[in-house]
Amino acid sequence: MAWFHNLSATEQFLLVSAIKIVCVFCVVMPAVAYSVLAERKISAMIQDRLGPNRVGPGGLWQPLADGVKTFLKEDFVPAHVRKAYFWLAPMVSMTPALLVLAVIPFGSNLGGEPMVIADLNVGILYTFGIVSLGVYGIVLAGYASNSKYPFLGGIRSSAQMISYEIAMGMSVIPVFLIVGDLNLSKVIEYQYQHGWLILYAPLSFVIFVIAAFAETNRLPFDLPESEQELVGGYHTEYSSMKFALFFMGEYANMIAASAMMVTLFLGGWTLPVAGLNRPAESIPMGLAQMVIFMAKVAVLMGLFIWVRWMWPRFRYDQLMDLGWRRFLPLALANILATALWLWMVA
Repeated sequence: MAWFHNLSATEQFLLVSAIKIVCVFCVVMPAVAYSVLAERKISAMIQDRLGPNRVGPGGLWQPLADGVKTFLKEDFVPAHVRKAYFWLAPMVSMTPALLVLAVIPFGSNLGGEPMVIADLNVGILYTFGIVSLGVYGIVLAGYASNSKYPFLGGIRSSAQMISYEIAMGMSVIPVFLIVGDLNLSKVIEYQYQHGWLILYAPLSFVIFVIAAFAETNRLPFDLPESEQELVGGYHTEYSSMKFALFFMGEYANMIAASAMMVTLFLGGWTLPVAGLNRPAESIPMGLAQMVIFMAKVAVLMGLFIWVRWMWPRFRYDQLMDLGWRRFLPLALANILATALWLWMVA
């Protein structure tokens, strides 16, 4: 390791950051693939049927087969589409989820190195700024397809995601009133000192969870792609790897939303157990905390999947009514109540 110490501080920072990015990417992409497998398995159990069970033991290698199949499918581009935007939309849909994960602390430290790619002082503002870009991919896909059903899906998505972003953003304000900091590492530090924030702001957690379903276009809020009405919505005209990027983007967004919920409300990498409720003092403890974080994310991913196969879809007017006339006033009242409570106990 002598060569590492011979590098300048800037070079060491860039090298360590690059290694973190590669490690996170190598974890997230398999997680996306196996989230699809988990969804197919869980839906099979709920519907009392067999899920994927042919490729590998218990269907374990099904994601690999799906990936190969996707790459080998014909990449058909209809003649009537707006080609530049048509190619750009899938990439715009996938990228924001990966950028959000850059500021999520997925562990305390490992060998003295903090387990977060970018520990920003305004981490939550960064995440909401990036999340808001996700709508552009879907809107671009609807516009570029130059077809009525994708266009309707894109319009629905723009209204839906903008509406629920407001409620989601307002739901986390009580968290930062309590913590007094916008840095996500500081949010976790508060939680291992004072307890998980779901205990202090349960209503914020409920609003955030429901808004996360709407932001990721999952049932009961999958209006942008509802097959029964819009054939497939914004991605109707897509095939091969372009379609797969939309599909992967949805699951990557679910992982990012779950990671945000774990960080903001469920203690991040901590557990209320001696040795796991403070920063790691050894490499095995650091690895254990990373496993704890990923296990919490997996539980919330299971919630996303379970709800999809158990709840019916909202009508569009119900969806907008819930966002603007229910969640917005509720989130405002929650901010006011939290501020009054903090003022009284100060």
